[in-house]
Amino acid sequence: MENTESKSASTFGLLRTVPFLLSVILIFGCGTVSDAAEMRLFDVANKKELKLSEALQSLQGKTIVLVGEQHDQKGHHAAQLEIIKALHRSGTPVAVGLEMFRTNSQDALDQWGKERLSKKEFQKIYYDNWGFPWALYSMIFEFARVVKLPLVALNVPRAVTQQVARGGFQSLSEEQRANLPFVECRVEPEYMDFIKRAYGAHGHGQMNFTNFCEAQLVWDKAMALHSIEYVKKNPDRTLVLLAGIGHAWKKGIPERIKERSSLTYAVLLPEIPDHLDKDSVTFEDADYLMLEISNK
Repeated sequence: MENTESKSASTFGLLRTVPFLLSVILIFGCGTVSDAAEMRLFDVANKKELKLSEALQSLQGKTIVLVGEQHDQKGHHAAQLEIIKALHRSGTPVAVGLEMFRTNSQDALDQWGKERLSKKEFQKIYYDNWGFPWALYSMIFEFARVVKLPLVALNVPRAVTQQVARGGFQSLSEEQRANLPFVECRVEPEYMDFIKRAYGAHGHGQMNFTNFCEAQLVWDKAMALHSIEYVKKNPDRTLVLLAGIGHAWKKGIPERIKERSSLTYAVLLPEIPDHLDKDSVTFEDADYLMLEISNK
Protein backbone atom coordinates (compact mmCIF):
# COMPACT_ATOMS: atom_id res chain seq x y z
CA MET A 1 0.00 0.00 0.00
CA GLU A 2 2.71 2.52 0.93
CA ASN A 3 4.22 2.73 -2.55
CA THR A 4 1.00 2.83 -4.57
CA GLU A 5 1.24 5.12 -7.60
CA SER A 6 -0.31 4.38 -10.96
CA LYS A 7 -2.20 6.16 -13.69
CA SER A 8 -5.67 7.56 -14.34
CA ALA A 9 -7.56 6.15 -17.30
CA SER A 10 -6.17 8.81 -19.64
CA THR A 11 -2.87 10.03 -18.23
CA PHE A 12 -1.20 7.82 -15.65
CA GLY A 13 1.12 5.29 -17.32
CA LEU A 14 4.04 4.21 -15.17
CA LEU A 15 3.30 6.16 -12.00
CA ARG A 16 3.59 4.08 -9.02
CA THR A 17 3.79 6.88 -5.15
CA VAL A 18 31.50 24.59 10.76
CA PRO A 19 28.33 21.79 10.45
CA PHE A 20 25.46 24.06 11.54
CA LEU A 21 26.53 26.90 9.24
CA LEU A 22 26.92 24.46 6.36
CA SER A 23 23.42 23.07 6.95
CA VAL A 24 21.91 26.56 6.94
CA ILE A 25 23.70 27.38 3.68
CA LEU A 26 22.40 24.17 2.13
CA ILE A 27 18.86 24.72 3.34
CA PHE A 28 18.55 28.32 2.28
CA GLY A 29 21.03 28.58 -0.55
CA CYS A 30 20.65 25.49 -2.70
CA GLY A 31 19.05 22.08 -3.09
CA THR A 32 15.93 23.42 -4.79
CA VAL A 33 14.74 22.83 -8.32
CA SER A 34 16.90 25.59 -9.71
CA ASP A 35 18.90 28.40 -8.20
CA ALA A 36 19.37 30.24 -11.49
CA ALA A 37 15.85 29.93 -12.88
CA GLU A 38 12.52 29.95 -11.14
CA MET A 39 10.36 26.84 -11.23
CA ARG A 40 8.01 26.72 -14.19
CA LEU A 41 4.47 25.44 -13.96
CA PHE A 42 1.80 24.53 -16.47
CA ASP A 43 -1.58 26.05 -15.61
CA VAL A 44 -3.92 23.23 -16.61
CA ALA A 45 -7.16 25.25 -16.70
CA ASN A 46 -5.69 28.02 -18.84
CA LYS A 47 -3.34 25.79 -20.85
CA LYS A 48 -0.33 28.05 -20.40
CA GLU A 49 3.09 28.04 -18.78
CA LEU A 50 3.94 30.42 -15.97
CA LYS A 51 6.48 30.93 -13.21
CA LEU A 52 5.86 29.77 -9.66
CA SER A 53 5.78 33.41 -8.54
CA GLU A 54 2.93 34.05 -10.97
CA ALA A 55 0.88 31.23 -9.44
CA LEU A 56 1.74 32.16 -5.87
CA GLN A 57 -1.22 34.43 -5.25
CA SER A 58 -3.60 31.67 -6.30
CA LEU A 59 -1.84 29.13 -4.05
CA GLN A 60 -1.89 31.54 -1.12
CA GLY A 61 -5.66 31.64 -1.39
CA LYS A 62 -6.02 27.88 -0.88
CA THR A 63 -6.41 26.15 2.45
CA ILE A 64 -4.61 22.99 1.30
CA VAL A 65 -1.95 22.74 -1.40
CA LEU A 66 -1.30 19.13 -2.41
CA VAL A 67 2.08 18.50 -4.04
CA GLY A 68 2.54 15.03 -5.50
CA GLU A 69 5.69 12.97 -5.78
CA GLN A 70 7.15 9.72 -6.94
CA HIS A 71 8.68 8.68 -3.65
CA ASP A 72 12.08 7.68 -5.03
CA GLN A 73 12.63 10.79 -7.18
CA LYS A 74 14.90 13.37 -5.56
CA GLY A 75 13.87 16.07 -8.03
CA HIS A 76 10.25 15.77 -6.96
CA HIS A 77 11.18 16.45 -3.34
CA ALA A 78 13.32 19.41 -4.40
CA ALA A 79 10.25 20.79 -6.19
CA GLN A 80 8.12 20.30 -3.08
CA LEU A 81 10.67 22.22 -1.05
CA GLU A 82 10.69 25.03 -3.63
CA ILE A 83 6.93 25.45 -3.20
CA ILE A 84 7.15 25.35 0.60
CA LYS A 85 9.91 27.99 0.50
CA ALA A 86 8.02 30.23 -1.90
CA LEU A 87 4.88 30.23 0.23
CA HIS A 88 6.87 30.75 3.43
CA ARG A 89 8.87 33.65 1.98
CA SER A 90 5.67 35.28 0.75
CA GLY A 91 4.55 35.61 4.35
CA THR A 92 2.02 32.79 4.18
CA PRO A 93 1.90 30.79 7.43
CA VAL A 94 2.70 27.26 6.26
CA ALA A 95 2.39 23.81 7.79
CA VAL A 96 3.65 20.67 6.03
CA GLY A 97 1.36 17.62 5.93
CA LEU A 98 3.05 14.26 5.52
CA GLU A 99 1.87 10.98 4.06
CA MET A 100 5.19 9.65 5.33
CA PHE A 101 4.29 9.81 9.04
CA ARG A 102 1.54 8.08 10.97
CA THR A 103 -0.52 10.13 13.39
CA ASN A 104 0.81 8.14 16.34
CA SER A 105 4.24 9.64 15.54
CA GLN A 106 3.04 13.24 15.76
CA ASP A 107 4.89 13.82 19.01
CA ALA A 108 8.18 12.91 17.34
CA LEU A 109 7.55 15.50 14.62
CA ASP A 110 6.81 18.09 17.30
CA GLN A 111 9.99 17.20 19.20
CA TRP A 112 12.05 17.43 16.00
CA GLY A 113 10.63 20.88 15.32
CA LYS A 114 11.51 22.02 18.83
CA GLU A 115 15.09 20.69 18.36
CA ARG A 116 14.65 18.17 21.17
CA LEU A 117 15.66 15.24 18.97
CA SER A 118 19.02 14.76 17.30
CA LYS A 119 19.15 13.94 13.61
CA LYS A 120 20.14 10.37 14.48
CA GLU A 121 17.20 9.98 16.87
CA PHE A 122 14.76 11.45 14.37
CA GLN A 123 16.05 9.31 11.50
CA LYS A 124 15.28 6.19 13.52
CA ILE A 125 11.67 7.35 13.90
CA TYR A 126 11.54 8.35 10.24
CA TYR A 127 12.56 4.85 9.14
CA ASP A 128 9.97 3.32 11.45
CA ASN A 129 7.38 5.31 9.50
CA TRP A 130 8.73 5.29 5.95
CA GLY A 131 10.85 3.02 3.77
CA PHE A 132 12.51 5.49 1.39
CA PRO A 133 16.00 6.93 2.02
CA TRP A 134 16.26 9.84 4.44
CA ALA A 135 18.44 11.69 1.93
CA LEU A 136 15.44 12.12 -0.39
CA TYR A 137 13.45 14.06 2.21
CA SER A 138 16.09 15.48 4.58
CA MET A 139 16.12 19.01 3.15
CA ILE A 140 12.37 19.35 3.72
CA PHE A 141 12.60 18.24 7.35
CA GLU A 142 15.65 20.40 7.98
CA PHE A 143 14.12 23.51 6.42
CA ALA A 144 10.92 23.04 8.45
CA ARG A 145 12.98 22.72 11.62
CA VAL A 146 15.09 25.83 10.98
CA VAL A 147 12.18 28.14 10.13
CA LYS A 148 9.76 26.51 12.60
CA LEU A 149 7.12 25.18 10.21
CA PRO A 150 4.74 22.70 11.84
CA LEU A 151 5.02 19.16 10.51
CA VAL A 152 1.74 17.25 10.51
CA ALA A 153 1.43 13.46 10.47
CA LEU A 154 -1.50 12.39 8.29
CA ASN A 155 -1.32 8.63 7.90
CA VAL A 156 -2.89 5.82 9.90
CA PRO A 157 -1.14 3.22 12.07
CA ARG A 158 0.37 0.44 9.97
CA ALA A 159 -1.67 -2.18 11.83
CA VAL A 160 -4.88 -0.60 10.55
CA THR A 161 -4.02 -0.78 6.86
CA GLN A 162 -2.59 -4.27 7.26
CA GLN A 163 -5.77 -5.43 8.96
CA VAL A 164 -7.98 -3.86 6.26
CA ALA A 165 -5.85 -5.41 3.51
CA ARG A 166 -6.26 -8.85 5.13
CA GLY A 167 -9.88 -8.75 6.22
CA GLY A 168 -11.54 -5.60 4.89
CA PHE A 169 -12.71 -2.50 6.71
CA GLN A 170 -15.43 -4.37 8.61
CA SER A 171 -12.77 -6.55 10.22
CA LEU A 172 -11.45 -3.61 12.24
CA SER A 173 -12.34 -3.50 15.88
CA GLU A 174 -14.64 -0.80 17.22
CA GLU A 175 -11.59 0.84 18.77
CA GLN A 176 -9.65 0.79 15.48
CA ARG A 177 -12.57 2.32 13.61
CA ALA A 178 -13.20 5.01 16.21
CA ASN A 179 -11.22 7.74 14.46
CA LEU A 180 -11.67 6.59 10.87
CA PRO A 181 -14.30 7.53 8.29
CA PHE A 182 -16.44 4.69 6.98
CA VAL A 183 -14.86 2.96 3.98
CA GLU A 184 -16.21 0.67 1.29
CA CYS A 185 -14.92 -0.06 -2.19
CA ARG A 186 -17.25 2.25 -4.09
CA VAL A 187 -15.56 4.94 -6.17
CA GLU A 188 -16.00 6.44 -9.62
CA PRO A 189 -14.73 4.32 -12.54
CA GLU A 190 -11.56 6.33 -13.23
CA TYR A 191 -10.34 5.93 -9.67
CA MET A 192 -11.33 2.27 -9.65
CA ASP A 193 -9.12 1.80 -12.71
CA PHE A 194 -6.24 3.34 -10.77
CA ILE A 195 -6.77 0.99 -7.84
CA LYS A 196 -6.98 -2.05 -10.13
CA ARG A 197 -3.71 -1.14 -11.82
CA ALA A 198 -2.04 -0.57 -8.46
CA TYR A 199 -3.29 -3.96 -7.28
CA GLY A 200 -1.84 -5.69 -10.34
CA ALA A 201 1.42 -3.74 -10.41
CA HIS A 202 2.29 -4.61 -6.82
CA GLY A 203 1.79 -8.33 -7.25
CA HIS A 204 -0.53 -8.84 -4.30
CA GLY A 205 -1.21 -12.41 -5.32
CA GLN A 206 -4.08 -13.95 -3.39
CA MET A 207 -5.03 -10.76 -1.51
CA ASN A 208 -8.73 -10.06 -1.92
CA PHE A 209 -9.15 -7.11 -4.31
CA THR A 210 -11.99 -5.52 -2.35
CA ASN A 211 -9.86 -5.55 0.80
CA PHE A 212 -6.95 -4.01 -1.10
CA CYS A 213 -9.29 -1.34 -2.47
CA GLU A 214 -10.60 -0.54 1.02
CA ALA A 215 -7.07 -0.31 2.41
CA GLN A 216 -6.20 2.23 -0.32
CA LEU A 217 -9.30 4.25 0.53
CA VAL A 218 -8.51 4.14 4.25
CA TRP A 219 -5.26 5.92 3.41
CA ASP A 220 -6.90 8.57 1.25
CA LYS A 221 -9.89 9.19 3.52
CA ALA A 222 -7.83 9.24 6.69
CA MET A 223 -5.29 11.67 5.25
CA ALA A 224 -8.13 13.88 4.04
CA LEU A 225 -9.81 13.76 7.44
CA HIS A 226 -6.60 14.53 9.34
CA SER A 227 -5.89 17.41 6.97
CA ILE A 228 -9.35 18.86 7.50
CA GLU A 229 -9.01 18.53 11.27
CA TYR A 230 -5.66 20.31 11.25
CA VAL A 231 -6.69 23.30 9.16
CA LYS A 232 -9.91 23.76 11.11
CA LYS A 233 -7.85 23.98 14.31
CA ASN A 234 -5.26 26.20 12.58
CA PRO A 235 -7.26 28.37 10.16
CA ASP A 236 -4.41 30.85 9.73
CA ARG A 237 -2.17 28.25 8.07
CA THR A 238 -1.94 26.84 4.57
CA LEU A 239 -1.28 23.10 4.71
CA VAL A 240 1.18 21.96 2.04
CA LEU A 241 0.37 18.26 1.78
CA LEU A 242 3.11 15.99 0.45
CA ALA A 243 1.95 12.61 -0.88
CA GLY A 244 2.45 10.13 -3.68
CA ILE A 245 1.04 11.11 -7.06
CA GLY A 246 -1.81 8.60 -6.81
CA HIS A 247 -2.91 10.08 -3.48
CA ALA A 248 -2.38 13.77 -4.39
CA TRP A 249 -4.13 13.32 -7.76
CA LYS A 250 -7.58 14.97 -7.70
CA LYS A 251 -9.37 11.60 -7.64
CA GLY A 252 -7.52 10.66 -4.45
CA ILE A 253 -7.23 12.78 -1.31
CA PRO A 254 -8.78 15.92 -2.89
CA GLU A 255 -11.95 14.04 -3.76
CA ARG A 256 -12.18 12.80 -0.17
CA ILE A 257 -11.65 16.37 1.12
CA LYS A 258 -14.47 17.57 -1.12
CA GLU A 259 -16.79 14.87 0.23
CA ARG A 260 -16.37 16.09 3.80
CA SER A 261 -15.78 19.86 3.60
CA SER A 262 -15.92 23.00 1.51
CA LEU A 263 -12.23 23.74 2.00
CA THR A 264 -10.33 25.11 -0.97
CA TYR A 265 -7.35 23.25 -2.38
CA ALA A 266 -4.91 23.17 -5.28
CA VAL A 267 -3.14 20.15 -6.73
CA LEU A 268 0.37 20.26 -8.21
CA LEU A 269 1.84 17.14 -9.80
CA PRO A 270 5.28 16.60 -11.34
CA GLU A 271 5.51 16.32 -15.08
CA ILE A 272 6.30 12.75 -16.12
CA PRO A 273 7.37 12.88 -19.79
CA ASP A 274 5.24 10.67 -22.04
CA HIS A 275 2.88 9.81 -19.18
CA LEU A 276 1.75 12.97 -17.40
CA ASP A 277 2.57 16.01 -19.48
CA LYS A 278 1.07 19.16 -20.99
CA ASP A 279 -0.62 17.19 -23.75
CA SER A 280 -2.23 14.53 -21.57
CA VAL A 281 -3.05 16.27 -18.27
CA THR A 282 -6.60 17.47 -17.65
CA PHE A 283 -8.22 19.62 -14.99
CA GLU A 284 -9.59 16.37 -13.53
CA ASP A 285 -5.99 15.41 -12.70
CA ALA A 286 -4.37 18.56 -11.34
CA ASP A 287 -4.37 22.36 -11.29
CA TYR A 288 -0.70 22.66 -12.18
CA LEU A 289 2.11 20.52 -13.53
CA MET A 290 5.62 21.18 -12.24
CA LEU A 291 7.66 21.27 -15.44
CA GLU A 292 11.08 19.82 -16.24
CA ILE A 293 11.55 18.31 -12.80
CA SER A 294 14.70 16.22 -12.66
CA ASN A 295 14.11 12.59 -11.67
CA LYS A 296 17.60 12.21 -10.20
